[in-house]
Amino acid sequence: MKVLLTGGTGFIGKALIQSLLQSEHQITVLSRNPQQVAELCGKNVAALGRLDELTAEDHFDAVINLAGAPIFDRRWTDARKQLIWDSRVKLTEQLIEAINKMKIKPQVLISGSAIGYYGNQGDTELTEQSSYRDDFSHRLCEAWETEAKKAEALGVRVCIIRTGLVVAPGGGIVGRMLLPFKLGLGGRIGDGKQWMSWIHRDDWINIALAMIDNQSMQGVYNATAPVPRTNAEFTKVLADCLKRPALIPVPAFLLNLLLGEMAELVLGSQRVLPKRLLDQAFQFKYTELDDALLDAVK
Repeated sequence: MKVLLTGGTGFIGKALIQSLLQSEHQITVLSRNPQQVAELCGKNVAALGRLDELTAEDHFDAVINLAGAPIFDRRWTDARKQLIWDSRVKLTEQLIEAINKMKIKPQVLISGSAIGYYGNQGDTELTEQSSYRDDFSHRLCEAWETEAKKAEALGVRVCIIRTGLVVAPGGGIVGRMLLPFKLGLGGRIGDGKQWMSWIHRDDWINIALAMIDNQSMQGVYNATAPVPRTNAEFTKVLADCLKRPALIPVPAFLLNLLLGEMAELVLGSQRVLPKRLLDQAFQFKYTELDDALLDAVK
């Protein structure tokens, strides 16, 4: 199977590529630095510098759209928010234009999104059918998903993955937390009552692979483990895995001062459940946070 992947050099993308290669799929990665793709992703991975290089004769069986500038890396200035928006929404718009040009359309488009779609909703259990609280994260995810869904009008099956906090070795949410916790300087954020809906990267990859193979899968799916945990629980489990204390909380007012609007990402609460995956009998490898974090810190 021929697969076009955007965001292939990222934390999820590089691991996904290895799984696809093991199944002998042919991979092409869209990258702003195509000369680095072979080094980052493997010598058997083809590189594409621009979507407008594709022609009507190009054909891919599946397109996986994970591109996007990092959300957490910098404070949200107006310019940064525009970059985050364009790297997701505008690129997806260009991707749909490229698919529209192809004489033979892909069988499936798997497009990224995030549980930020729901906004801060406290203790409310959230499924794919839940409403949302309007904020920048919601507007970003809604626009991103809307562009991806335009492929349906072209006869392409579309799956949207609303991804939670990704747990795995070498990066993700744990990578950001690891150093202070290893030094014994970790602790809850704010009051610690906000929910953290997480997923192990292995499960995310298995969800994407299932979407490629299972033609009955279509529409929006929450990519989160079945058992979300509060921030206080998450930090305690991480500290226990590292055999370190978790005694130094980070005050909410300090995060608001330092991060501004972006503080909502760590102080907001999203108790998200993967209802559609469970209804379709998807088998999670990691259902318990303890097992996932032990793997992530090994």
